Amino acid sequence: MIIIHAVFHVLPERQAQFLEEIKPLIAASVAEEGNQSYELYRHTEHENDFIMVETWRDSEAVSEHNASAHFTAFAAKAGTFLAAPLDVKVYSGNLV
Repeated sequence: MIIIHAVFHVLPERQAQFLEEIKPLIAASVAEEGNQSYELYRHTEHENDFIMVETWRDSEAVSEHNASAHFTAFAAKAGTFLAAPLDVKVYSGNLV
């Protein structure tokens, strides 16, 4: 299992657009065969910070996701929403 945490520091004036633009990415990602979960959370103290917590079957599923039309389309415009570079951490884990 692959777990990804992607932290978005969103520009306050672009937050509404970010939330609208990310909806199709979430819906399409959840529908991918190798996806186990794909959830966006807002920081409780920093209202413009969000984290996407993703769980994937394996690295092949992540590669397929990263090459998908919905992911590449969102990634192409993500920089216009961000106040700081995207912070991505990837973990490998096993369910017990």
